[in-house]
Amino acid sequence: MLRVESLSKIFSKGSTNEKLALRDVNLSLGEGEFVTIIGGNGAGKSTLMNCISGVYEIDNGRITLDSTDITFDPEYKRSRHIGRVFQDPLRGTAHDMTIEENLSIAFAKGKSVGLQAGVSKKDINLFKERLQLLDLGLENRLKHKVGLLSGGQRQALTLLMATIIKPRLLLLDEHTAALDPTIARKVLSLTRKIVSEEKLCTLMITHNMKASLEYGTRTIMMHEGRIMMDLQGHERKDMTVDRLIEQFEKRSGAELDNDRMLLG
Repeated sequence: MLRVESLSKIFSKGSTNEKLALRDVNLSLGEGEFVTIIGGNGAGKSTLMNCISGVYEIDNGRITLDSTDITFDPEYKRSRHIGRVFQDPLRGTAHDMTIEENLSIAFAKGKSVGLQAGVSKKDINLFKERLQLLDLGLENRLKHKVGLLSGGQRQALTLLMATIIKPRLLLLDEHTAALDPTIARKVLSLTRKIVSEEKLCTLMITHNMKASLEYGTRTIMMHEGRIMMDLQGHERKDMTVDRLIEQFEKRSGAELDNDRMLLG
């Protein structure tokens, strides 16, 4: 479903501040594969996600989505096939619009525009049905503005918006990092349920090493713009956080000193 080949990204190219953020990254994901990504600050996690989604132009390499080369497609064109949830709950929704209006915008993604009613009764019933899955009572608050919701409610709504039209690829950029632990677990559980039921090809960045092994079907660890470890199958199943740290330090030749990851 997703193939990243020899991907490199350089910031401030040719200047004294030049930084090689991604170094010849290769990654392939099959349909329904749920990959968690972990790594310290500056490892290249978000840069990789931004290159895949089209936020950043790449300096070298190729990106293929569902057998289509999207390497040079602009972000707006990729967004028709890629769903994304950010760390900040405020980024994924329009705060001054209602829950119903936000869902309507997401539901219309990729559809042709015509002279028909903006929201049909059938749409409303679908919205209520999907909102019930969140178990947050939002199905009874369709006319409420999103700005009145808590951070956890907004993030759960954003996840629903990103998947209400099945994307070919779902990108989750530390989407529970800004939530309190209880709500974070609820959103992660909901994420696993949606990804599993819809068989979504998914990349999820997390700072929590335990969650990186607990959720998804595969875990990759990045360091200095490279994929240092790619855990799957029995190797991942038998991996512990302590062994993950040990393996990382052995392969990278560096100590893992990121507090967010160690304490997460």
